[in-house]
Order: sequence, then C-alpha cells, then structure tokens
Amino acid sequence: MNSTVLGVLVSGRGSNLQAILDAINAGKINAKISVVISDKADTFALKRVAGLGIATAVIERKAFASKDQFEAALVAELKDHKVELVVLAGFMRLLGNKFISAYPGRVMNIHPALLPAFPGLNAQQQALDYGVKLSGCTVHFVDEGMDSGPIILQQAVPVESSDTEETLAARILEVEHILYPRAISLFCQRRLSLKNRQVVITDEKSE
Repeated sequence: MNSTVLGVLVSGRGSNLQAILDAINAGKINAKISVVISDKADTFALKRVAGLGIATAVIERKAFASKDQFEAALVAELKDHKVELVVLAGFMRLLGNKFISAYPGRVMNIHPALLPAFPGLNAQQQALDYGVKLSGCTVHFVDEGMDSGPIILQQAVPVESSDTEETLAARILEVEHILYPRAISLFCQRRLSLKNRQVVITDEKSE
C-alpha cells in the first residue's frame, strides 16, 4: 500500500507534529508529510521540520480580505503538495465550508477533552471548573462546527484533586502523542469509514 500524503496545519509549538513525525520514522504510520503550513510566521512547529526535506508555508489570515480567500489559499497549497489527509496539529482557527468541502472526511483534529464535553478553548480549565473526575482527549474528523465532528478515538485521563490547568494539560498531552498517530495510522490503513456521523473502524483481521 502506498504511503498516504499528509499535510499538517500548525499554529504553535508543534508537539503533536513531532509525535507524528516520530511515529512515521518508527514505521508506525504508513505516510509521509509533504507540507507543513502555519498561520503564524514565527511558530516553533516550522523549526521542527527544518532540514527534513518537508516543504513549509506561512499563510496568514491577515493577508486576505476574507476567510474564504484565506481558506482557498490553504487548499491551493495543500493541493500543490498532493495532500490526501489534512492533519490539524494545534491549528487555532475554525475552518469553514470552503476548506471542509475540499477535503470531505479527510481533515483530522485532536482536542484535549472527551468530546462532546468541553469544546473550544481552554478545555482543561473547563474540565477543572466543572469538577469532572475524568478528562482526556479526542481525535475526530473536522466539520464546520467547534470540535463537533465525528469521533474517531478517545482516551480518558484521570483528573487529580491537586491538578492545575498546566498539570492536567501536560498529562493529557502525553496521551495525545499516542492517540493521534494511532488514528492517523488507521486512516492510512483504510480502516476508517463514516456511517452518518459514526466512525467505523474495520478490524484488520477481517479484511
């Protein structure tokens, strides 16, 4: 089976990008990253791929008159690099129809909560404020809503009474770095399918 071509969108430090790179290099994901796109020029994530032969691009929202134009530029860059799966790795923008319609069922994101609980920003603090005993992370396909797309994988993380937003976030991030590559690998193995909004994972042995 040919390697799946990934395009990764980033806005920050890129720790999930690093986890994906490590998983590819370890042979755990049959994929290659053809381009990393940031909406910020100074993001550390771009430095992670320096010298690796991976194309990078900076496409800033402020350079475009509208969200549609911004998203069209993102799509054009991804198409130029023949991207098959778009991976959001700390990309801090809500994508709209212009983008989603270009890659239906082929945009993946990870969120630091057990969706549908605590969508949006500061999910870890939301969990602490609510007083839940379990939080975690969710890998999902992206739709036009806020963290509302079909769920692929989830994993729980206990919330300790002594937790701060930072300690809970760090513990969830450790799990993210395992769960996200696993979900991407399932996609690359063609083991994910959508029925309504249910993500069905095909058992490898049944193929």
